[in-house]
Amino acid sequence: MGVLRDHPELALFLCLALGYLVGKLRVGPVVLGGICGTLIVSLLLGAWTGTEVDGDVKTVFFAMFIFALGYLAGPQFFANLNRRSLRFLALCLIELVSVLAIAWLLAETFDLDVGTASGILAGAATESAVVGTATEAIGKLPGLSPDQISAYQGHVATAYTVCYLFGLITIVIYTSQIMPMLLRIDLREASRVLWERMRGTAGGLGEDEREALPGLVGRSYLVTRADGRTVGDLEASFEGRITVEAVRRGSKDLTPVPGLVLILSDLVLLVGRRALMIEAGRVIGPETPGIPGVDTPLGSAQVAVTDAGADGKTIRAIQAANPGFVDNGVYVTEVLRGEQHLPASPDTVLVRGDVVTMVGARAGLRRLVDKIGTEARNDATDFIYLGLGIAAGSLLGQVVVRFGDAPLSLGTGGGCLVSGLLFGWFRSRRQTFGAFPPQAATTIKDMGLAVFIACTGLTAGPQAWPLLKQYGALLPIAGIVMVLIPATLSLLIGRTLLKIESPLLIGAIAGQQCSTPAITAVTQSAQSSVPMLGYTITYALSNFLLPLTGPILVGILGA
Repeated sequence: MGVLRDHPELALFLCLALGYLVGKLRVGPVVLGGICGTLIVSLLLGAWTGTEVDGDVKTVFFAMFIFALGYLAGPQFFANLNRRSLRFLALCLIELVSVLAIAWLLAETFDLDVGTASGILAGAATESAVVGTATEAIGKLPGLSPDQISAYQGHVATAYTVCYLFGLITIVIYTSQIMPMLLRIDLREASRVLWERMRGTAGGLGEDEREALPGLVGRSYLVTRADGRTVGDLEASFEGRITVEAVRRGSKDLTPVPGLVLILSDLVLLVGRRALMIEAGRVIGPETPGIPGVDTPLGSAQVAVTDAGADGKTIRAIQAANPGFVDNGVYVTEVLRGEQHLPASPDTVLVRGDVVTMVGARAGLRRLVDKIGTEARNDATDFIYLGLGIAAGSLLGQVVVRFGDAPLSLGTGGGCLVSGLLFGWFRSRRQTFGAFPPQAATTIKDMGLAVFIACTGLTAGPQAWPLLKQYGALLPIAGIVMVLIPATLSLLIGRTLLKIESPLLIGAIAGQQCSTPAITAVTQSAQSSVPMLGYTITYALSNFLLPLTGPILVGILGA
């Protein structure tokens, strides 16, 4: 114990290692997750050893976490502020109002202190960021002694741990198992039907499907009829819809520049649409089995959507506006939105900041990249942009606005969240600077939150047991109720008034709770990524809205 107390960095990283190990425990469809595991271990270790970590460590890592959270959500958050997404915004508002109202009602009914009420809200909403924003807001309440502030902040962590556990189990089971029964649907079949409708006549492929007869093919020919024609002339005769990728003359491989003159017995490799390849044989000469040692793999590019003409359009509409997709056999095979992989359906709507993977003939691929955006360059973090973003957020959090006699400020958490949203959104519009690879952003987000939670748990450990004895069954019951009420309201309103398709609605309800375990269970139950289309919208909106509930509740109860 003495070693851990004298070296808090040892206790801190021990909490992370053991916490993520505990977080791998699975009970049916439910996995605790690393954050909940870290908090459980840190509470136990804090109660046993009395180890404390300097408060500045907690502040720094929380700022890193909340900025990365905002950065990842920024592009989609602003893209969803439109009429198309109003239905899903309504679900997030139901969640926001419900959890605030229930937390306030519990506090008034059972005379809960501000820390316990905030912890119940954070845990039941399964939103770890609320722990940070509420803890910071409690530290700024007037009229409290340092001991009271420390005690209330400890209550946030303890109440969060219990309510999170029961809230997590409830939202996972409710969305993946019970909601399909309430809607009287087979979630797998409903997702398949919706996917087929979204695919339409464009014939998009499922995740486990490949074309038996791909539209884009490569063929090799022996030059007989095209003797004396140039490469450029040959390509122009097909209006650029085929490309000469390789030319072999005797034992030499020639570069297929437009001015190269083809002669009798040259071997040429062409890439283009299947129907045109049949015609090419009549123009060039007989088809050959191949050119030994020569093959041109299809090109692949990850393209960040930045063009205003592509923003808010479906893949189908973008393909129709750019014939090069069909002419050159270029396909969109994947859509990455922040951390989420979306199905590359023709009806999937692209927004600025999305990264799409396109595959096709290299020449045609290069021409299309500039039509919808720029090639994504996310191989290294721009620490200038990252540092300025966190510094700007910290400064914004220090701005104080007086509402009557009450001083109001965003705090470091709120300031860095707003800064992250703005910096992430601006980066999505201009992909030439400010690189922050999603993997790096996710690592900083997860690491920042895990360290913050470990620091909070170590400090709160000695106060955990008295709080649990005081409130007994109230905490787990509150965790269950605060999940069921907003989720059920969203289910009823979303189906009857907003007319959201059932698979999208279930995914959106998981998203309004920012519950990654829930959407994982839903997509596994559906055996489809279709529910993810609803999840990504509400997840981005709730990631911004729910952290604000901490300071709001603290302000209401502390007034």
